[in-house]
Amino acid sequence: MRRRNFLVVLGASVVAGCDAVGDSSWFGKVVDRAQNWHRGLHRALGGGRIAMAPEFSRSAISPFFRGNGTQSIDTGTYRAAMEDGFANWTVTVSGLVEHPLELSMENLRGLPQRTQITRHDCVEGWSAIGEWTGPQLSTILDAAGVRPEARFAVFRCADNLNGGDYYESCDLDDALHPQTILAHQLNGEPLPERNGAPVRLRLERQLGYKHAKYLTGIELVESLDGIGEGKGGYWEDRAGYQWYAGI
Repeated sequence: MRRRNFLVVLGASVVAGCDAVGDSSWFGKVVDRAQNWHRGLHRALGGGRIAMAPEFSRSAISPFFRGNGTQSIDTGTYRAAMEDGFANWTVTVSGLVEHPLELSMENLRGLPQRTQITRHDCVEGWSAIGEWTGPQLSTILDAAGVRPEARFAVFRCADNLNGGDYYESCDLDDALHPQTILAHQLNGEPLPERNGAPVRLRLERQLGYKHAKYLTGIELVESLDGIGEGKGGYWEDRAGYQWYAGI
């Protein structure tokens, strides 16, 4: 029943768009670090998984939404993809799922979209408000069929800093949160390169370094051990940033 219901929600046009998704034939048809003290306290105060980050009116949008960290990717692969309008860019969903997926930008744009105006808080102390649009990650994970043993989502990225591939992760509470989206638009326009084009994670209840840019893949795992240095993210591994960066 879940497959049939999902097909009805997405509509025939999206199903047609997903028929060409690599080996992800099912989607084409139906289109220990988590329990730390900071995370537990934040969720106890905030009401748990369903607590929502504040959303704002369009009048509050910042006149310029700055980039941070990597703002340009100079690899030949990325430059060629950008020149082609990211027509062949894909985001894979792998790991502990029943139906691995490979989603094009057309697929992502064809899913039901959520638009939200939220504040981005950087660990460096600055903030900006922007309007983000993209499909909810929960929609995609529902289509993939997350296996019961999965506990974390790991986000793979195209940017490389100081010889290390950028990655981030969150637990399934945040992955399935209604405000967690894969954003491909900022303020009604395609995502700029400095902000993570063509698609980035928006993890609205956490600090900016958790919002992985230049997204290429999502892997569902049982443990973060053995991924990077095992601390759950690029800056967590290298600079001791907290894995759960709740705000």
